[in-house]
Amino acid sequence: MSALKNRQFGRYCISFAAVFASAFLQAFTMQVFLEPAQILSSGFTGVAMLIDRIAALFGGHFPTSLGMIALNLPVAAFCYRHIGKKFVFFSLLQVFFASAILRIVHFEPIFEDVFLNICFGGFLYGMAIVIALKGNASTAGTDFIALYVSNKCGKSIWQFIFLFNCLMLCIFGALFGWLYAGYSIVFQFLSTRTIETFDNRYQRVTLQITTQQPDKIIETYMQAYKHGMSVLEGYGAYGKNKLSLLHTVVSTYEVKDIVTLMREADPHVIINVLQTETFYGGFYRKPME
Repeated sequence: MSALKNRQFGRYCISFAAVFASAFLQAFTMQVFLEPAQILSSGFTGVAMLIDRIAALFGGHFPTSLGMIALNLPVAAFCYRHIGKKFVFFSLLQVFFASAILRIVHFEPIFEDVFLNICFGGFLYGMAIVIALKGNASTAGTDFIALYVSNKCGKSIWQFIFLFNCLMLCIFGALFGWLYAGYSIVFQFLSTRTIETFDNRYQRVTLQITTQQPDKIIETYMQAYKHGMSVLEGYGAYGKNKLSLLHTVVSTYEVKDIVTLMREADPHVIINVLQTETFYGGFYRKPME
């Protein structure tokens, strides 16, 4: 029980560090790259920035930091039941951290060139979301929606979130000019591609395992994971010794732990990792905590 509590405490510490780092990088990117380029960020943060811009047209002011919290709370209340309590909690914590950093800390711009601000801003903003996802959290808002739908259908839908952002930017362009709306769309594309490149939760691979101790590996694997496994009997072409060929399909982020587990069960096991482009059939996906 003590070891389990220590592991849980370790996960909480990792999640806390990840959401703080994500919030810091998000706030840094918004002030250093987005504001000088006069572009909007993605998701509900972008919506909050847009509301502030619209309020300014009528002589008002709606702080982006306040808008981030106000827009995210209703979605968080919905996702609290459907995604995972810890995940929603740490995601909201990321939003509060980012909002607080935006109000307290001021970062000076680095570049005067709009193109450089778009390129560096798009990449770093995407990395801010990736860091949160690696810590079993997110930057909330449309991330909640993307992950909720992805958990239901088992596919990444970041491209649809990109379309939502483009629609938001069409409103931005109609009100404030199409040049900076176009810049913002390029920024959104770069940040979306960064997320799809570094977040591999919904990518699958096939493990092709060759072993002389199949029963030991199967028992060890089935105790730790809920994926299925196929077994083929054969023999080695050189030594004519009896071998078993095992096949299983797993998520990319699980590979390292599974390989370590199997090599502990059989130090002489041979594991070939194959990219799986398309998979049909039942597939167990570990739910968000």
